[in-house]
Amino acid sequence: MGDHVDHAAVRRSYDTVAEEYATRLGNELDGKPLDRALLGALLEEAGQGAVVADLGCGPGHVTGWLAAHGARAVGVDLSPGMVATAARRHPEAEFREGDLLALPAGDGEFDAAVALYSVIHVAPDELGRAFAEAHRVLRPAGLLLVSFHRGEEVRHLDEWWGHAVDVDFRFLDPSRVGALLADAGFTVEMRMERGHYAHEVDTRRVYLLARRN
Repeated sequence: MGDHVDHAAVRRSYDTVAEEYATRLGNELDGKPLDRALLGALLEEAGQGAVVADLGCGPGHVTGWLAAHGARAVGVDLSPGMVATAARRHPEAEFREGDLLALPAGDGEFDAAVALYSVIHVAPDELGRAFAEAHRVLRPAGLLLVSFHRGEEVRHLDEWWGHAVDVDFRFLDPSRVGALLADAGFTVEMRMERGHYAHEVDTRRVYLLARRN
């Protein structure tokens, strides 16, 4: 725990739960109307046929939703197990294995990007680098939608759905995240906070929509 993140442990943990994660949460957007509304707004601004990255895509359910709603969607995840699961479940999208701190993408490749609960696995001193990478791969004026759990705690899991894992979930201060986005060259245009839906873990969830300067 602390301020260090073992990226290999995070990768192994998500490899371990990839199939179960996809089975349990592959349809979770069906029960998240506010999330769908924000994703829809992002796509409307980006325009029909926009190239949209899903950073930390997991089993690809959000990537698949973006593709189904007119985007050329590209999912990126640290876990090769997640990437394989996502590619099998969502052949309409593209998936790449890669780290948020060194994205497998060219400068300005994407018209928009989402990072839904993926930055919670980045160490505090790495968040700025992650946002700088998002800035690099977005075109000028491209939009980035970031979501995370609000707070200061770190929740550690040794066991997840009966599988042995080693992963931290870091809650974040919205003001600090906003400041780091600004430092990376973004302007935050919208902030939304909501409680949890009945099927979610009991946390406060924050969404920031930022535009690349």
